[in-house]
Amino acid sequence: MLGLGLIGGAVTGSWLTDDDGDDASADHFATAGTLWHNVPVDQLFPPTVQGTGAGPGGADRTWARIAVAPDSGCAHAFDPLLAKVLAPVGCQRLLRATYTDATQSYVTTVGLLFTKGDPAAMSALAHRFRTERLDRRADLMPRPYAAQGTVAAGFGDEQRASWTVSVLTDAPVVAYAVSGWADGRGVDAPQPAADAVSAGATTAQAQAGLGNEAQGLADRIERRLRQDIGTATEKPS
Repeated sequence: MLGLGLIGGAVTGSWLTDDDGDDASADHFATAGTLWHNVPVDQLFPPTVQGTGAGPGGADRTWARIAVAPDSGCAHAFDPLLAKVLAPVGCQRLLRATYTDATQSYVTTVGLLFTKGDPAAMSALAHRFRTERLDRRADLMPRPYAAQGTVAAGFGDEQRASWTVSVLTDAPVVAYAVSGWADGRGVDAPQPAADAVSAGATTAQAQAGLGNEAQGLADRIERRLRQDIGTATEKPS
């Protein structure tokens, strides 16, 4: 076991539970909050992630993990404004990994913020993200994890190109992903993944498939998180 664990508004899927009432829901929520130290890192952040149909036009994607960040608190992990928005649910542990695609053209950091929030607090935060469209604001982008000695070594704040954020309500988790080019080029106008993957999008991020990188990888990591809850079942999107 490792004190590491594990994404999008763009991650798809919803949580369904058996009709066991409030006690079962509470158990699911509590179980999710322990995954950061109860589940092996390779189970939450697999060395290889298959993305069938996750690329532009339904193309397949394969992502390889190139770095896992040490589990940590949230100090300096988020831009100040995002940290302020997330403050009401607190920070228990932040878990991150960075992946690259099969061609090593793109890099994507996936993160799971395990919060201290109860179901009411998580629902309130999710409502705020949804109604205020906070997941579309570039000043609320998550930060990437750049690992020296890898193709993500130059993946800093200025290289963020596309991103997705999802506030879960059946788990004390905020999941996210942020993508960029592996060559370290800067990006003047980052674009939310939901916009970059929309029909007719013509930005550089859309044409390169960086929205698909963030959204597709985050979606699959979040699915694994749900599977690790054991008693929760994902509804296919």
